[in-house]
Amino acid sequence: MIDIPKTFGALLAGGIVSAIFSGVAIVQTFAYFKFYQRDHVVLKMLVFAVWLMDVCHVIFVTYSVWFYVIENFGKPEMIDYIPWSLALTMGFTAILIFLVHIFFVYRIHKLSDDDYRVSVPLGIITCARLGFACLMTDKMITLKSFNMFIVKCAWVLTTGLALAAILDVLITACLCYYLKSKQNEYSSLNNILDSLMLYAFESGSLTCAITLATLVCWVIMKHNLIFLGLHFIISKCYANSLLASLNSRKILKHASSSHLQPSSTNDHILPVMFPEDFRFSRSPGGRRFFFRQASGDKSPHKSKLETIELKVNVEKTTMCDIDEGDVSVHHSV
Repeated sequence: MIDIPKTFGALLAGGIVSAIFSGVAIVQTFAYFKFYQRDHVVLKMLVFAVWLMDVCHVIFVTYSVWFYVIENFGKPEMIDYIPWSLALTMGFTAILIFLVHIFFVYRIHKLSDDDYRVSVPLGIITCARLGFACLMTDKMITLKSFNMFIVKCAWVLTTGLALAAILDVLITACLCYYLKSKQNEYSSLNNILDSLMLYAFESGSLTCAITLATLVCWVIMKHNLIFLGLHFIISKCYANSLLASLNSRKILKHASSSHLQPSSTNDHILPVMFPEDFRFSRSPGGRRFFFRQASGDKSPHKSKLETIELKVNVEKTTMCDIDEGDVSVHHSV
């Protein structure tokens, strides 16, 4: 007897949530290309590749749900059949997760001052996880049956999910450790580093939690498709994790404007000034630089934005010393 809610229902619910998360990823991708146009071309290509993998994934998820719920409506025996589109969702998930993991491994490599003893093992685990995921995709396309896959290749999916969860824990731990090591007792950058550690912990915890939930459902309930509905969502969590990490730079940049006006004893002054903090204009009386200062006073009687005008006048003086048969000219500014 086929349990419809735990098979067709799980696929439909997973597909709907996957589509919602994909919409969030599209919005984040649009925000990235709008606000970070000066990023390196390699980083832009990474974001584009993640977005492309995410779009392809949601397309194949949608078609797979259509195949089970609409095209084979009233045929519960077809729930054991694995269509090619469903197998490809595994492949796109594997590639997307690989790209996200490589990005964070590279970040750890830089934070650790190019310590290959840390980054190389993480890179090996990342490649191993991709290899198991690709093998799983191939076996699904070849076997075309969940029952056959469970009998012959259950260990492949188990190993792949376990490696992904372990990698999430290691990446999160390394990021938090190296960011913490950059802090000094009296450093004014501690608030920014605390925020980065919080972002790393939250994103790592989210991806690890959904991966572990998928692994647990797969291990204890192999004969329903709840694990597959959760697996649809995994790639969306990784995509949004990467995009949120990149887009958070703008928030941190604006938060650092408090370096000139600490509001309380808990706020620290940041010794970083960004280009948008200054405006430059020319006027007949000389050059003027305008500095924008964010005020920490929330009183309605005071403006949140104060402007300090610095006027620089430049005068040019020419001095001529005339001797017999010799003329020397000195210019001073």
